[in-house]
Amino acid sequence: MVVTGELTALEMAYRTVYVGALIFLALMIALCLVRAVRGPSVADRIVAVNMMGTMVMVIIAILALLLKEGYLVDICLIYAMISFLAVIVLTKVYMGVYKENENAKEGQGNGGD
Repeated sequence: MVVTGELTALEMAYRTVYVGALIFLALMIALCLVRAVRGPSVADRIVAVNMMGTMVMVIIAILALLLKEGYLVDICLIYAMISFLAVIVLTKVYMGVYKENENAKEGQGNGGD
């Protein structure tokens, strides 16, 4: 029987895996942030923002397991919906700007002839 407060070897192994995954995901979020800032195209930036949102959801889920707090799973689901909507809005804004630029180019091409 395990005394409360002490961790078994299996619990310690799980804790180590969880912390390792959290550190790895934090590094990957940093790399995605670099891609979001320096990305060669707007599409690369949008994909990087989407990936960062997904990794934050995974981090919240791992923390729910690590801390044994069930309400964090609810927060993770809410964050998923907000992240999805944010990417959709960014995409719609980008498409609007792209169409405006295309219309402006067509207007300049027709006006010069």
